[in-house]
Amino acid sequence: MSDIVIAAENLSKSYLVGHQSAERESYTALRDVLAREARNFARKGLDFIRGRQIVQGDDVEEFWALRDVSFELKQGEVLGIIGRNGAGKSTLLKILSRITEPTRGRVTLRGRVASLLEVGTGFHPELTGRENVFLNGAILGMTHNEIARKFDEIVAFAEVEKFLDTPVKRYSSGMYVRLAFAVAAHLEPEILVVDEVLAVGDAEFQKKCLGKMNETSRHQGRTVVFVSHNTTAVQSLCGRSILLQKGQLTAIGSSRDVVARYLDLNARVSIANGDLRGLRRSGAGNVRFCRIAFFNRNGLKLSSPLTGEEFVILIEFEGSCSERQPARVGIAFFDAWETPLFNCGTEASYDQTLRIGAGDKMICRIPRLPLSAGRYKIGLFLERSGIIEDWLEDFVLLDVADGSFFGTPRNVPPGWEGKTVLVHHEWRRLDDPSTLAIARGFRL
Repeated sequence: MSDIVIAAENLSKSYLVGHQSAERESYTALRDVLAREARNFARKGLDFIRGRQIVQGDDVEEFWALRDVSFELKQGEVLGIIGRNGAGKSTLLKILSRITEPTRGRVTLRGRVASLLEVGTGFHPELTGRENVFLNGAILGMTHNEIARKFDEIVAFAEVEKFLDTPVKRYSSGMYVRLAFAVAAHLEPEILVVDEVLAVGDAEFQKKCLGKMNETSRHQGRTVVFVSHNTTAVQSLCGRSILLQKGQLTAIGSSRDVVARYLDLNARVSIANGDLRGLRRSGAGNVRFCRIAFFNRNGLKLSSPLTGEEFVILIEFEGSCSERQPARVGIAFFDAWETPLFNCGTEASYDQTLRIGAGDKMICRIPRLPLSAGRYKIGLFLERSGIIEDWLEDFVLLDVADGSFFGTPRNVPPGWEGKTVLVHHEWRRLDDPSTLAIARGFRL
């Protein structure tokens, strides 16, 4: 028997979106208004006869929330779904949860599905927490005996014992989520579908939920589909992930690789020209970063610096204020998953009062680049006279080529590439004669 529990084949979902025509904003004659309304009435009548969605508006646009999404999921597997807002993640989950039907394609589900898509889904606000546990469990397809058997575990996990007989309309959003997740996770579904609702809970409860989903998949053999913008949680929980962009599946594979590709969407600068003007940013903007370039010690322009070699960053400023004011400049380095590695700031290393104005240029010199080969991201920050002038929200991509930091063939163990800061160090045997001179007095 096949162990495939979810099989999605060319899933597509379209919606009709209505728009008001531009002529509503301008002067129109009465006959034009009557003609337009007659056309709209005829269109809506035809849609009603055909069983199609009735849409308000003069102009109707077809919007595809999903296009030809296909994947398979095995029993006990945890799949992460990531993408920007509006990418189609929630639409996909609603199809998997049988809340809505696809326009094209089909999905095959083998097992009972429990879904947690929105805060309080399946809860009645006038009923108490106790009553909603039984109501929500029944909606998920559980029998009364199943719910009663798991009731104490559900309440203990949700930590709402004191408010169990209080109507849930008086619950906070966090209490809603805790009780809803506890019901969905404890009533033994073969497939658990979880949307971003866990973001409502506190950090401790999120950790507890991730642990429960991990236990559900690994020890109980249940399948989990998890949507989150928390890329760290996706990588720790999900073996595989898919990336959605504008309703299309653009990447599927290990969560590490898919998350790295997703995060690269936020790095938009081309090192070929180093133009920073098109990046998303915040700040007053009187003086801004406009260009960046990388060089080696000989002044040769680089696209990929070498590990362990001298690395020079040139940045240029532009803006409406050429007057030089006291300033702080920061260059922060992150790995591909946006974990901070180190920061090069003028406040720590510039031994004079730095003044910056539009048209100025600065260089930051790193004598030995302490990054192993791989992809990194650079963030830029400028403050003048206590006011944030420019803070880049998009990153600059930096690809580091393999060099020799320690003078040996390998800088890091396999699998550590692209996420390691290298530190000069030495190893010696304590009984080596060359060590004795510096090892006197070393005792365990």
